[in-house]
Amino acid sequence: MADTAWLALPGLVVVTAVAAKWGSPAAAVVLLALGAGAAALVARRRASRFDDRWLVAELDARRPDFEDSTDLLLASSAPLSPLQRLQQARVQARVESGPLLDLRPPWSLGPGAVGLVMAAFLVAAVAMWPSARPVTVENAVALLGGGPVAPTRTRLASAQLGVEPPAYTRQAARAGSDLSAKAPAGTRLHWTLRFDPQPEAASLVFHDGRRVELARDGDDWRARDVLVRSALYRIELDRAAPPLHPAARHRLDAVADRAPQVRVLEPDRNLSLVTPGQRHWAVAFEADDDYGVSPTGTLTITLAQGSGETITFRERSVSLRGSGLPSRRRFAQRLDLASLGFASGDDLIVRFAIADNRTPSPQTARSASLILRWPSDLGTETTGLDGMVKKTLPAYFRSQRQIIIDAEALLKQRRSLDAERFVQRSDAIGVDQRILRLRYGQFLGEEAEGEPAPPPLPTNDAPAEGESAGDHDDAGPAGAPRDEHGHAAGHDHGEESESPPAAFGRDGGVLAEFGHTHDEAEAATLLDPGTRTTLKAALDQMWQSELHLRQGEPAKALPFANRALGFIKQVQQATRIYVARVGPELPPIDESRRLTGERGGLSRPADPLTAATAPDPTLAALWRSLDETPTSGDNPRAVDFAALERWLREHPDRAADPLAFVAAIESLRASPGCVPCRRELRALVWPLLPRPPAAVPRRDGAGEAGRRYLDALREERAR
Repeated sequence: MADTAWLALPGLVVVTAVAAKWGSPAAAVVLLALGAGAAALVARRRASRFDDRWLVAELDARRPDFEDSTDLLLASSAPLSPLQRLQQARVQARVESGPLLDLRPPWSLGPGAVGLVMAAFLVAAVAMWPSARPVTVENAVALLGGGPVAPTRTRLASAQLGVEPPAYTRQAARAGSDLSAKAPAGTRLHWTLRFDPQPEAASLVFHDGRRVELARDGDDWRARDVLVRSALYRIELDRAAPPLHPAARHRLDAVADRAPQVRVLEPDRNLSLVTPGQRHWAVAFEADDDYGVSPTGTLTITLAQGSGETITFRERSVSLRGSGLPSRRRFAQRLDLASLGFASGDDLIVRFAIADNRTPSPQTARSASLILRWPSDLGTETTGLDGMVKKTLPAYFRSQRQIIIDAEALLKQRRSLDAERFVQRSDAIGVDQRILRLRYGQFLGEEAEGEPAPPPLPTNDAPAEGESAGDHDDAGPAGAPRDEHGHAAGHDHGEESESPPAAFGRDGGVLAEFGHTHDEAEAATLLDPGTRTTLKAALDQMWQSELHLRQGEPAKALPFANRALGFIKQVQQATRIYVARVGPELPPIDESRRLTGERGGLSRPADPLTAATAPDPTLAALWRSLDETPTSGDNPRAVDFAALERWLREHPDRAADPLAFVAAIESLRASPGCVPCRRELRALVWPLLPRPPAAVPRRDGAGEAGRRYLDALREERAR
């Protein structure tokens, strides 16, 4: 490995000297590190050849008395046979009695010395090579002709930009050779530049026309500025010195400090009602900011008392101290309702405010208002609108598809639930299935199942011994509560009890007293027979699904629930109504005008075509000027840069990246024939152009004639 370093040393010296002469010290260090790393890899590869295999081969070649048994010296004696152990002992004895061997490879002293001599000559040539006035064609011609030497172009020998963010951001200051930077607004910038050759004056010129003069300090040029807004700038030298490359622009991006964000953690709603026995009210907030929030915030508490026009307000402020990281703090407070004087009919309103750490003018954010209401007792006042308040919740029932989804989800959770909990969940889904079945059953004239009714009085019409209520044709669900007529309990029969008794022996009277016409499905629905049959099939499947769900068997209920869903979809399709198209009613043809050649009144003069007005004529004109791609032999179309810059100042929010616009404009202005510059500016203009309408826009009223025509149509429709 040392031999490899000896051979690589001359090359590393030459590369480092060249980089330091025509590049920069940083480039020289980078090339030296890369060369040293490559030399280390080569040295390791060369050293990896000298392993046990190489040692065995080398000893077998130099010591014939080892009888090609050198590998036995490196082997363990445990797995060897008796003959191999004997041979190992013989070779070991010959090693101890034989001469010493030097197996090290020879040093590369000759090639290394030659490389060092050549490297010394190359380094001397690089050091003596003139850097201020490089040999160019113009200088050579001037020297041969005896004329003055043309001044060389000034180059930026070294550059350093120091970035010092504001103290409240808690960001460390940094410095680098990159003259572009992205930093928080209010950052202090420090430029340290060195030119070769030295100009008479230098300054930083920004895209908005502002200039920052560079002050000379020995061989360095320095300047200071504060980053207020994003900008592009370039380095401009005095007129006597050749300028730097005109396209060398640098970008400064100012990151605005956003206002802090406040979130309400507790309670989970803006309006809360007092619960019985509540004595405290807990509120919690969370505030975060990109550079940190203040450790303390202000909680404003407002108590509103009274009603109507006699409402009074009492306000107080409480300072809260947060916990957590500076960029994200949590603030909590437990309010004592009694100490605040909170009583029935009052509203307690709280609002939290927090400021960030920005200096000198911190930004403040406020949370939404949280209200704790203690409503007055409405039970004793039933006049006006308060008496019309409905205090019952609306009926809620699930769809058949949701019942299927719930049953499938319950089956997936079966292993994580105990048996009792599983049956309860399945029974709850069965209740939903029952409610949905009763909802669809109303379309077939079925009666709703109500609350349990008291046992019926004994009558002569009681079923015979051994006969159950479910043996009747109109028996509903098994176990459903029934009234004395055998119908579901909860049905209103108040009018029947007031009707006079029917005559004995008449069928109509018996039906009027004991029967119900809405029990007949055909008399209680307007559905066609096919749809009614499908709906009956759906109800039958719902019955079976409900049966298994109530018994805690959702797996057996799923096939019936899916078939019920299919029947319901068929009913929905059957109830759709399709209306046939109606052709246009054309006016009758006037036969008296045929073959007369009279064309008066047949058509009106054509409407004059007017050019459409572009929504943004400046961008449209710029797009047309950039449409033609110039070639080397053509003159490119002129671009109105002043109008585009004026548009950017008037619409600062339209462009996503205004600095990219400025850079593209300056590039095209410096080189009007630059095809890539033109394409770049064209690509930036494209997203700002108005989008074409998706449909044909509606035209205007077509003047007086069009208005009269539309009025005539309205009068005709009114007739």
